[in-house]
Amino acid sequence: MDGNGRWAERHGLPRIAGHRRGVQTVRDLVRTCPEKGVRYLTLFAFSSENWRRPATEVRLLMELLSNALENEVKKLHENNVRLRVVGDLNRFSPRVRMLIRHGEELTANNSLLNLTIAANYGGRWDITQACREIAEQIRAGVIEPGQIDASAIESRLSTCFLPEPDLFIRTGGEQRISNFLLWQLAYTELYFTDVLWPDFDAAAFDDAIVSFARRQRRFGQTGEQVAARRQTQNA
Repeated sequence: MDGNGRWAERHGLPRIAGHRRGVQTVRDLVRTCPEKGVRYLTLFAFSSENWRRPATEVRLLMELLSNALENEVKKLHENNVRLRVVGDLNRFSPRVRMLIRHGEELTANNSLLNLTIAANYGGRWDITQACREIAEQIRAGVIEPGQIDASAIESRLSTCFLPEPDLFIRTGGEQRISNFLLWQLAYTELYFTDVLWPDFDAAAFDDAIVSFARRQRRFGQTGEQVAARRQTQNA
């Protein structure tokens, strides 16, 4: 969700105003996803690298995160949205961690939309913590090195409860992944747009979905194989 700060600067506002406006975009997208048949939405809210930003902005972002958790969880629950938060949560304050636990517990049985927030998250961190868990289990004699395969790593990622993403969207004009879901994006379709996150409305989301629908997902096969498989399925 890139471009909050630049949006604020273009409107002559402090950067935090852009982040607040970005929260409204999240609200709108959470409402839109079920209408489009989207059941899983994962948002990169705060990366492990974002701690490098100016201390004042980081403090305001933490306040915004805390306020969002406090004010939005009840609405999510009322709208049958399940909330989960992934990332290294130990760096957050006890209050933020408590709000996260409360939100996850309250919405645990909801099913309309699975909303995952990546906070203090990094793809390298995710893979590292999975490998560390495997190493500890090998040392304890729980598993053997020969048992390590892709599924062993995937089952220990923080997103193990999610299917692999179909579509990755980055707003704000940058064309890079920036340490987000590095393992999980192996076969994900990538979509980059110049639209700043606060301006990413339903029409912009439609553009991303249309782009995705036009693509042929081959997963290592040839286009002819994919077309033949579809014909068989349709038959």
